[in-house]
Amino acid sequence: MPVARIDLIHMIGNASLIVQLVLLLLLFFSVTSWAIILIKYRYIKKAFEQSAEFTEFFWKSRDLSNAFTKAKQLRGSPVARIFRIGYVELKKTSQSGDTSQPQSSEENRENSSFSTKFSGMGNVNRSLRRAMNTEMTRLTQMVPFLATTGNTTPFIGLFGTVWGIMNSFSGIGQRGSASLAVVAPGISEALVATAAGLAAAIPAVIAFNFFMNKIRIVETEMQSFSADFLNIIERDILRTERR
Repeated sequence: MPVARIDLIHMIGNASLIVQLVLLLLLFFSVTSWAIILIKYRYIKKAFEQSAEFTEFFWKSRDLSNAFTKAKQLRGSPVARIFRIGYVELKKTSQSGDTSQPQSSEENRENSSFSTKFSGMGNVNRSLRRAMNTEMTRLTQMVPFLATTGNTTPFIGLFGTVWGIMNSFSGIGQRGSASLAVVAPGISEALVATAAGLAAAIPAVIAFNFFMNKIRIVETEMQSFSADFLNIIERDILRTERR
């Protein structure tokens, strides 16, 4: 007894134009999704590894200038990038505070210096927040397309299936026969669209959930590091003013 064989190329070639266009659209979604998955996987993996390396170096070194040099080397780390921006803003604040001292009494000069430094803390805080927003935009870039793929491709495939079944029943009416030999080929061709829609959607949904979980972890690390960095700066200011 011969074994039935599913010839996808034959079924797609014999499908209606609408079903073929649906399959072409699903192919676009699938190829684009896999390209995004590969790109974002490499990007987020690099961000995790380099952020862990920078954080370990930062806490071991405790020297901001050395940490800044290290951060410039780790260009794939979101934590290192926000530190660089915060450090540059801190240096600008320190330099402006040193050069803008009026020639007045020592007490007034000390009060002015203290006020300048703490106002500079606000500048550093704002620069860190802007940097985190930029990094989150960079991390989530292209990821929403995966959600779009997961949500829409099953329905696109279903549309192709419904259209194909409609054509099959139309063919039954024209031939005047409803035998399995007449119905099965048309329906199987139509169901290919549903299978293609699921094949595009399932990897996209899995990848979207995986990436969003990793991105939330990186976001938490950035927030924790920013808070710790601001605490270090504030303690340093208070230590300096007490001397």
